[in-house]
Amino acid sequence: MDHPIFTESIRLIRAALADPQAANGFELASLPLLEQEVLLRLIHSSGDLSLVADVCWSEGACQAGLQALAAGAAILTDTAMAAAAVAPMARRTFGNSVRSVLDWAPAQAPAGSTRAAVGMERALHEHHRAVVLIGSAPTALELLLEQVTAGRCRPPALVVGMPVGFVGVAESKRHLAESGLPQIRLEGSRGGAGLVGAAVNALLRRAWLDQQNVR
Repeated sequence: MDHPIFTESIRLIRAALADPQAANGFELASLPLLEQEVLLRLIHSSGDLSLVADVCWSEGACQAGLQALAAGAAILTDTAMAAAAVAPMARRTFGNSVRSVLDWAPAQAPAGSTRAAVGMERALHEHHRAVVLIGSAPTALELLLEQVTAGRCRPPALVVGMPVGFVGVAESKRHLAESGLPQIRLEGSRGGAGLVGAAVNALLRRAWLDQQNVR
């Protein structure tokens, strides 16, 4: 399933993280194996070893996401780019539906909101217990949290919250951290479609390999 370049890249990342100075004291072995695989894929996709300091997850979130994906949960993304990053792996594994919430969005953003936020609200009412990826739009993340808090939708099986940028990003990540939802989060201003896609691709890959009894 894995390309030789990917396999060699993961080997090199593991070797780099084994150097306490390069890894700033981080020990990969301190993480459960599933979380290790998610982190390695994030580093592989970004080329950035310093991500080890900023990737966070709630307890059991990766396993919950893996189980949901293996059961065919829909994958909702805030952008078409994030959907494109996940769709090939989803097709090769469990055939999960992968859709951007922009499919539900109006042509123009309403005053005081964004197309992604409006689309998120509508998509959540059609897809229960989805795996939700947010790599660009903190407004969509805030809308999701508001809907769950108000009881207007069921909590997602997993939220991958990595909106990128400076306006509203830190606040939305803090609110996600406080929400108690199953989550994989990247602190700070970094994020993006490629990273949220990498996190979910790691879970899809591991769920598929587990079904083949491959470690």
